[in-house]
Amino acid sequence: MARRALITGITGQDGSYLAEHLLEQGYEVWGLARGQANPRVSRMRRLLSDVRVVRGDLLDQGSLISAVERVQPDEVYNLGAISFVPMSWEQAELTAEVTGMGVLRMLEAIRVCSGVSRGGSSGPDGQIRFYQASSSEMFGQVSETPQTERTAFHPRSPYGVAKAYGHFLTQNYRESYGMFAVSGILFNHESPRRGAEFVTRKVSLGVARIKLGLATELRLGNLEARRDWGFAGDYVKAMHLMLRAAAPEDYVIGTGRMKSVRELVEAAFSAVGLDWERYVVTDQTLHRPAEVDLLCADPKKARVQLGWEPRVSFDELVAMMVESDLRLLADGADPHDDSWP
Repeated sequence: MARRALITGITGQDGSYLAEHLLEQGYEVWGLARGQANPRVSRMRRLLSDVRVVRGDLLDQGSLISAVERVQPDEVYNLGAISFVPMSWEQAELTAEVTGMGVLRMLEAIRVCSGVSRGGSSGPDGQIRFYQASSSEMFGQVSETPQTERTAFHPRSPYGVAKAYGHFLTQNYRESYGMFAVSGILFNHESPRRGAEFVTRKVSLGVARIKLGLATELRLGNLEARRDWGFAGDYVKAMHLMLRAAAPEDYVIGTGRMKSVRELVEAAFSAVGLDWERYVVTDQTLHRPAEVDLLCADPKKARVQLGWEPRVSFDELVAMMVESDLRLLADGADPHDDSWP
C-alpha cells in the first residue's frame, strides 16, 4: 500500500516541488487547501493532476482534525505560512496566527487523531511523522557564522518570531509526547516558481523585462544583504529524508555559501549580457525596518546523517530563473497570476 502524505502549503513553491518528489517516490499525496473556490488549487491541479485535495485551514483547528482523520497520512509536511517577510510587519497578527499558531493546531490535530498522550507512545513505527518548515530567519541578528542547529535565535521580523515559536513547539511535542516531529531550518531556496514579490524573482523578472524592452530600470533595497541561496527542488528532498530517518532530529539545510543581493543582480544581468549598473536603482523605502545582514548555513549534519547535498549551483539557479521569466514574458503571461512554469 502506498504511503500517504499530507502537505499544507501545497499551492506554494515548496509544496509543488515536494508533491512532485513524493509522487515520484510512489506516495499518495494530499494537499490541504482553504476556501471553496481557491484559484491556486486549479493551478496546482494543472501541474500535479495526481494530487488529491482536502479542505482545511491553519486558522481552524476543527478543519485540521477532520483533514487528518480523512487522509490518514503517514507523513504531514507543514509548509503553509505567511511567508513574505516584509508583509509580516504589516500583518503581524495574521502572521502569528498562521505561521506560529498554525503549527500548534496541526500538531494538536495529529496528536488527537493518533491518540497520543503525555509521556509518548510506543515508538515511531505507526506514528504520523510531522515535518515543520522552520526558517533561517529565526537566526536574524546572527551570533556566529555559519549557523548550525545549535546557533542561538535572534529573529528580526514578526515572521522570524512566529517561525521560532513553531520550531520550539515542534521540539516540545517531540519531547512531551514522543511524537516523530522534526524541523528543517531551511535557508533561502528559490526557483522559477517563487512568488513575484520575493527579491530573487523580482530580480529575474526585472532583468527579463529590461532584456525584452518592457522596462528601463529595476528598483531594489539593500544590495549588501547576504544570503545562502539554493534551489527549492533540492531542498524538498531534504524534508523527505528527515521524515524517513531512523530518529526525529532537526537539521540546517543550505549550501554553506553566501552571496549578496548585489552578486545576485550581477549574475542575473550577466545571464542576458547586460551591465546591471546601467539599470538598477536603489530605493531606501524598500529596506526592512530591522535588517538581517547575513545568513549562511553549516549543513554538515544533513550531509553526514542524511546524505543530502545541494545539486544546483547559485549561477545555475539564477540563470534558470531568468530564462524561465524570459519565456513567460515572451509568451505574454502575467507573472502575478500565480502560474507555474
